[in-house]
Amino acid sequence: MESSVALFNHLKAGEPFFLLAGPNVIESEQHALKMAGHIKIVATKLGLPLVFKSSFDKANRTSSKSFRGLGMEEGLKILEKVKMTHGLPVITDVHESWQCEVVGKVADIIQIPAFLCRQTDLLVAAAKTGRIINIKKGQMCAATVMENSAEKIRLAGNPNVMVCERGTMHGYNDLVFDPRNLEWLREANCPVVADITHSLQQPAGRKLEGGGVASGGLRELIPCIARTAVGAGVDGIFMEVHDDPLSAPVDGPTQWPLRHLEELLEELIAIARVSKGKKPFKIDLSPYKE
Repeated sequence: MESSVALFNHLKAGEPFFLLAGPNVIESEQHALKMAGHIKIVATKLGLPLVFKSSFDKANRTSSKSFRGLGMEEGLKILEKVKMTHGLPVITDVHESWQCEVVGKVADIIQIPAFLCRQTDLLVAAAKTGRIINIKKGQMCAATVMENSAEKIRLAGNPNVMVCERGTMHGYNDLVFDPRNLEWLREANCPVVADITHSLQQPAGRKLEGGGVASGGLRELIPCIARTAVGAGVDGIFMEVHDDPLSAPVDGPTQWPLRHLEELLEELIAIARVSKGKKPFKIDLSPYKE
């Protein structure tokens, strides 16, 4: 718990924001180590607190034929290697309660997927690891739901919780990023993170040759969403980054190219430093007098 508290305080103190970044899924040890190394160089140069992100299993893929990952045992070994090699904390997601204790022995932050943000047993099991918990807001949920989800973590004895905006369903195959949620999520009384890549998914919106569908996305709008988020004063940015997005086995259409990571982050830092988004605007409604 002491290490989690220290990391939590370090992230909260990050100026102008902290960064959770990495490829969507662990593809191999070599790839994970390479990506972690490159992203660390950029984050260190820019002075951003960094947590390396990658998943060992994508349990909610659109198709059962899609690549899910290397599995928990192999994936955690690779994340442990990332920690040892690069000295980085890591974040990964869980999907079932029984996974939490094992994952908590490696992951510094346990992520609750958006579809599971209200699952009490999962939230409590994750909380009991003592690790920082990042809860993604469900695509079908109002921001106010996250206040209850965060409270479930605290009532289980863990004050180290964050909530994350990742888009809201708009029709059947599209998400919208509603910046109002970034303000409303503050009601959860914890750091607010913006997922600037998943928020631009188009779930099951891409037809495949030979039949079937997969998730599409609007990668070209990632800078737009990111600028909005830092302007609103989010505490953290979550983004998936890949060195070859067109060949990424998972969520290729919404992974940001590694070659443009530094360029985008430099712009976001500049915007965040001039914004007053972290502080509420005091509105005076008294009659205006000349």
